[in-house]
Amino acid sequence: MASRSHGSAPRYPRSARVNQILREILADQLERMEDVDDRLGMLTITAVDCDADLRHATVFMSSLTEQEAEALSEARVRLQSAISQEVRLKCTPQLRFAPDPAVAAGQRVEDILRGLPHPPVGGLDEPGNL
Repeated sequence: MASRSHGSAPRYPRSARVNQILREILADQLERMEDVDDRLGMLTITAVDCDADLRHATVFMSSLTEQEAEALSEARVRLQSAISQEVRLKCTPQLRFAPDPAVAAGQRVEDILRGLPHPPVGGLDEPGNL
């Protein structure tokens, strides 16, 4: 049984900590860059997945239009520079931007649910009906 000292923060895998700090840095930088490039204004970072060797990181966005992808491509070097200035890593990962597949899957489920027929009035939700 592993013991932890009292008052210490829980331990998370290094990759999860790196992904989280990269997400925070990138979200902060995108917010700052919004004044320079309007295309970056409505972007939301849902997750970051950094390779174990820290050479590449995929930044998942809630949505990603062609214009937003172009703006991110233009800002990639500045974003990587911000990472290198704010966190000490063996190497700064090269960023790649992609739409989050979980958001698309969630939208698909929502569309399916909306297509289902509505339950009849006085259905199982009524008291006394089983």
